[in-house]
Amino acid sequence: MIGRITSSTMTQQSLRTLQTNLADRERLQNQAASQRAFRTPSEDPAAAATALGVHGEQSRLAQYARNLSDGMAWVTSVDTALGASTDLLNRARDLTAQGANSGALSPTARESIAQELETISAELLAQANTTVLGRSVFAGTSDAGGAFEPGTFTFNGSPGDGVRRRISDDETVRVDFDGSQAFGVGADSAFALLKDIAAELRGGANVGSRLDDIDARLKDVVAARGTTGARQVQIERATSQNLSTSTDLEARRASVENVDSLEVLVRLQSAELVFQSALQVTAKSLQTNLLEFLR
Repeated sequence: MIGRITSSTMTQQSLRTLQTNLADRERLQNQAASQRAFRTPSEDPAAAATALGVHGEQSRLAQYARNLSDGMAWVTSVDTALGASTDLLNRARDLTAQGANSGALSPTARESIAQELETISAELLAQANTTVLGRSVFAGTSDAGGAFEPGTFTFNGSPGDGVRRRISDDETVRVDFDGSQAFGVGADSAFALLKDIAAELRGGANVGSRLDDIDARLKDVVAARGTTGARQVQIERATSQNLSTSTDLEARRASVENVDSLEVLVRLQSAELVFQSALQVTAKSLQTNLLEFLR
């Protein structure tokens, strides 16, 4: 039996078709305006799940980037301090070599060298107490204001307990340096050594034997700087890798969340034509005549 199609049926079907076309046009308009492929996860659950995963990866890399930046600030400060310390110890060595020529020096000249050595000792101590945001870069995890106490040159740090930064899922790097290894401690420190040489010069002693002591301290500082340089290179490599991965993730996120503007505009124009055509067809098909009312 052939089913009877009434005006009400036609009207409802036409309205459903128009509503579907209108919804498609609205979706494309939103995409064109926001440049986003979807507004809610329900519009595209698979893409939404992928986007959430990508955003999680981006957040993780962003934290690593902050760790790398902070770590680079630490190792750069350590390297700068060790570089300055190397220059100071080289100058102290030159002065000690001059002071060793005791026969050609007047008491005034010896006093002048002694005073400069004491100044260098103070400057060296200042370099050993270098800080980053209030944290000493040579005292490990200690919260002491400085790695070494003036006068006694006592080490305030925690030997072997270094400050580390996580720079990837399975990699950390130490960003400080043990000051006791680089400068020595107490009476055996580089600071005390220079003050002792100054005192010996004032007393008229031959300080030529002290050159070996300075060379030993220079060797420790240079070795410390070499280790710090290796850590700096490690951080630079990790930074480059992090940036490359971040770029790839952003491209992946854009491919999932963003839309092709030209494609959306073409589809929007097509949807507009379909909607207008549907309106015209519906208007003609639903024209009611007297016969329809009689049915």
